Amino acid sequence: MQAPQYLIDKYNVAAPRYTSYPTVPYWDKDVFDKKAWEQSVKFSFDETNTANGISLYVHLPFCESLCTYCGCNTRITKNHTVEQPYIKAVLLEWAMYRKVFKATPVIRELHLGGGTPTFFSPEHLKALVDGILSGSEIHPEAEFSFEAHPGNTTEEHLKVLYQLGFRRLSLGIQDFDPHVQFIINRIQSFEQVKTVTEQARAIGYTSINFDLIYGLPRQTITGLHDTITLVSQLMPDRIAFYSYAHVPWIKPGQRRFTEKDLPDANNKRALYELGRLLFTNLGYHEIGMDHFALPTDSLYNAGCEGKLHRNFMGYTHQYTQLMVGLGVSSISDTWYAFAQNVKNVEEYTALVNAGELPVFKGHFLTPDDLIIRKHILNIMCRGNTSWNHHLQPCIPLLEGLERMEAIADDGLVELDSHSLTVTPLGKRFLRNVCMALDARLWADKPATQLFSMAV
Repeated sequence: MQAPQYLIDKYNVAAPRYTSYPTVPYWDKDVFDKKAWEQSVKFSFDETNTANGISLYVHLPFCESLCTYCGCNTRITKNHTVEQPYIKAVLLEWAMYRKVFKATPVIRELHLGGGTPTFFSPEHLKALVDGILSGSEIHPEAEFSFEAHPGNTTEEHLKVLYQLGFRRLSLGIQDFDPHVQFIINRIQSFEQVKTVTEQARAIGYTSINFDLIYGLPRQTITGLHDTITLVSQLMPDRIAFYSYAHVPWIKPGQRRFTEKDLPDANNKRALYELGRLLFTNLGYHEIGMDHFALPTDSLYNAGCEGKLHRNFMGYTHQYTQLMVGLGVSSISDTWYAFAQNVKNVEEYTALVNAGELPVFKGHFLTPDDLIIRKHILNIMCRGNTSWNHHLQPCIPLLEGLERMEAIADDGLVELDSHSLTVTPLGKRFLRNVCMALDARLWADKPATQLFSMAV
């Protein structure tokens, strides 16, 4: 179903991506306390570790060159002597959390993100993962995954990580068009991607993801069509088709190009619709927001079974209440509270070497936060949610549902006194649907742009 132009114009506003609620700019940072954070970690661990296990995200920030589109926390260097001290610091941080747990953690999900995890040598990655898993239990349904740059991922990387239990990898491609690759400084050939993909499958990896982005500078319909044609030769198990987030006030690297280089809202939407059509024709199914998966992939099965989950790592078929983020800038989530690590490598290393958890800001969720969070998560993962005002009264939810009436009038949701369902048309505007329930955003509308545009 194509979205009418007037709806594209109406809903093309700055909107969060809702990997959390409240979103980071609306955290109550002034009341954050490290001791209270540790107590929240211990409570969540004790509540769920034995039954469901925990998730770990490890941020490996180093890259040899700057991709100018990138919104991640990175450190650009060609000096690989940084690897060992950083791994030592991450393991020291993990040891501090182990003391908070006071019991053996059950690892259900482990993800290496970046930056460029394959910046690190296979030997150093092995030392990192061995250090995390030592003294831990691995959940029977555990999934280990990592992000990889096609230009520097070797067969040895793939073999070592496979031997450690990794079965899923995500290749950051973005676009094969050489004009786009040049301006975003993300250079890798189709042959490099093909080699890594085929090596991974031969070794035994069961899920391979390709990251693609629409809305990049100098991106065209023809170029994107050619990119997806090349992707179709390899048929990854899932595809993340992200909207480019232009936030040069946060990421100065994006100032290598200007808004004039970017497709306007209409052309950007056309790029998305083209990608969605081609993926569907190839047999992929749309999952949540910005993901597509083959019927054989675990993400598809989770979507069908209502088990899809979303956290700071994006969509996952695994659910754990406690997610611990290790490394510079990582975010942790106990369900009841969030905390983020410091964003500077030197400050991070100094804190952990001094025996101090490197968190510097966070948020303790209120009862109303928890209710709104649940409904936003339901919408992002299942496309529907329901409530009972008598059993769980929440004034901010009622106010959000009043705002939702206008969205229902536009045909994006079906709304009644107890439930909400996103329509096929509304799937194009999930961020806007969730934003109607975002009580903290509506209570304190930003004077400047905090988020990327929804379209």
